[in-house]
Amino acid sequence: MNDRVQEILSWYESDLPSVRENLNKLMSHGALAGTGKFVILPVDQGFEHGPARSFAINPPSYDPNYHVELAIESGCNAYAAPLGFIEFVAEKYRGQIPFILKLNNSDVLSKGHDPESAITASVADAVRLGCSAVGYTIYPGSALRNHQYESLRRIIFEAKTAGLPTVVWAYPRGQGLSKEGETAIDVIAYAAHIACQLGAHIVKVKPPKDHIEHPAAVDAFKKGRISTSTLKDRISEVVRSSFAGKRIVIFSGGETKSKEEILKEVSEIAKGGGFGSIMGRNAFQRPRNEALILLREVIEIYKAS
Repeated sequence: MNDRVQEILSWYESDLPSVRENLNKLMSHGALAGTGKFVILPVDQGFEHGPARSFAINPPSYDPNYHVELAIESGCNAYAAPLGFIEFVAEKYRGQIPFILKLNNSDVLSKGHDPESAITASVADAVRLGCSAVGYTIYPGSALRNHQYESLRRIIFEAKTAGLPTVVWAYPRGQGLSKEGETAIDVIAYAAHIACQLGAHIVKVKPPKDHIEHPAAVDAFKKGRISTSTLKDRISEVVRSSFAGKRIVIFSGGETKSKEEILKEVSEIAKGGGFGSIMGRNAFQRPRNEALILLREVIEIYKAS
């Protein structure tokens, strides 16, 4: 364990040794082992968006084995997925890569209500399957957010008791926000802070855009002389909002983009002090060899930062 990993673990000193051991396991696996940086492959999109929308562009990705093998071969820190995918691969690939079990999920088959994910797995499932962490999504801005926060607190407590850290997907969405506001810099930073306050060990958010949603925040950003003109600046503010950078914040890859766009975005995330990327569709929707090259290039950017 090097100095950087020890420093990061020191931020979680209130946790049980077993929680810190599993957090260390995430930081000690793959091509970024020992750097305190992360590249994680998440594959919850089949549940969230449907199988054809997620996998038809690259048919081998219908197979659960495909994703975990891609994560292992590319050198990712971990593989994250809902219960069914983790159950399918857990025994075969146990010990080859840390698993993160996504405990809640939503689908796109129902419309017209505020977002809230259903709890689709348990901490007990994560322990049974040998996972190193659990994941959970909250939607700050949803009318149902308070229920989500309360559920998350119970899950984090249960996970900590079982020795597992929690990765929180903090996705602002709902009646309280405009579409543009879902990725506004003030909203993304606020969502990351909320996740930290609820006890998240790792926070996943979208890269923020140069937009401020709330009028009161406009004044605060001006008084604080907070620059938002570059993605690097905006990433830096999200990280600073996460306990002055003393919580791990990683950024989603979002919808499929060109390789050049991805690498440019990742470079800005790294320059802004982001801890890494959690990249799904931009990896597994590409042919396997292209995905391996992309993930390895992303890893090299973080390794050099």
